[in-house]
Amino acid sequence: MASKKVYELTQSGLDQLKDELTHLKDVKRVENLEALKEAREQGDLSENADYDAARNEQARIEARILEIESILKNVKIIKTNDDSTTVNIGKKVLLHFVEKNKDVEYHVVGTIEADPKNFKISIESPLGRAIKGKEVGDLVQIKSATNKQSNVEIKAIS
Repeated sequence: MASKKVYELTQSGLDQLKDELTHLKDVKRVENLEALKEAREQGDLSENADYDAARNEQARIEARILEIESILKNVKIIKTNDDSTTVNIGKKVLLHFVEKNKDVEYHVVGTIEADPKNFKISIESPLGRAIKGKEVGDLVQIKSATNKQSNVEIKAIS
């Protein structure tokens, strides 16, 4: 028997997933059922693009609901130790990219919560793995997926 995948989330990530699930069930599902009803009223379903689109959206909504419910059944909340002075899940980290002479603040999260555009990096990403367990003042060499190396200094952890 295969072991179940455990999803590590921060409390914030868990709350966001629960909110998304509620929105999908209470809002998106209802809107989709209305769209299906309106499309059926147009008549012939074999050549009805609105009906096809509504059915595809229904499948997407239901798949996402099942995905979130599965995650919620197998979730492990990451408790952040506020006293800890090392980088780990749940921490905000101010990094100084030496070659670019640029500071960027990231929130270190589990893989499900990762959203690089919003400065949420996974602890499993190359950057996340490189800085995990490091402290303020540490200089870390990071190797990207394309084998490019860069140096990062940890300026602050909160």
